[in-house]
Amino acid sequence: MSTDMPEKTVPASSVTQVAARALIEEVRAAAVRIGFTAAVAVTDQGGHLKAFDRADDAPFLAAEVAVDKAWTAVSFHTPTHVWNDYLANQRIAPLGGHPRVMAVGGGYPIIDNGQCVGGLGISGGSYEQDMQAAEEALATLGFELPTR
Repeated sequence: MSTDMPEKTVPASSVTQVAARALIEEVRAAAVRIGFTAAVAVTDQGGHLKAFDRADDAPFLAAEVAVDKAWTAVSFHTPTHVWNDYLANQRIAPLGGHPRVMAVGGGYPIIDNGQCVGGLGISGGSYEQDMQAAEEALATLGFELPTR
């Protein structure tokens, strides 16, 4: 019988408040360049809201959609736009009934040194505009873009 004790916890890195605010500012700047107004949500690695901003003239529904995009992205460390393909699979399709799963482009896991540290969700433009703003903000701050 071994006397070695198993590990009981794992370190959980999270996006910092400073980085979350910087992501919001980068998204806002990208949205202006692209030509839309946005709601932006950043969650920690557990899907809990870390920072949020909604432009004055962004649609009110965009607020909830942005939060759910960030939550969906961090939940499986997967961008939200790939969920359309996932949900086409009948074995995965039941997840589409989950009230927070948002299978629309604009949500990305925040990856730092290969580790998911949070989620970023953007809503207010077309899904292509939301995705472009997210990718620009993540790249500008040195976060890794998922390969999917």
